[in-house]
Amino acid sequence: MNHQSPLGPIYVGVEEAARLIGVARSMLYEMIARGDIQTFKLGRRRLVRVKTLEAFVKRQAQENRR
Repeated sequence: MNHQSPLGPIYVGVEEAARLIGVARSMLYEMIARGDIQTFKLGRRRLVRVKTLEAFVKRQAQENRR
């Protein structure tokens, strides 16, 4: 169960995180291993803060500007 803020979840599981940024789950695990995306464990689940995903996408957009 994700903690909900008035505007949506503040963290999501790996599958949902991958879906949100449009990559395969295996690619997200590679990004986590490289340190591109930070996660934390809650019990047995690995979770990603939505703000972490937003910051990653923003960083990627800035780095890939033409």
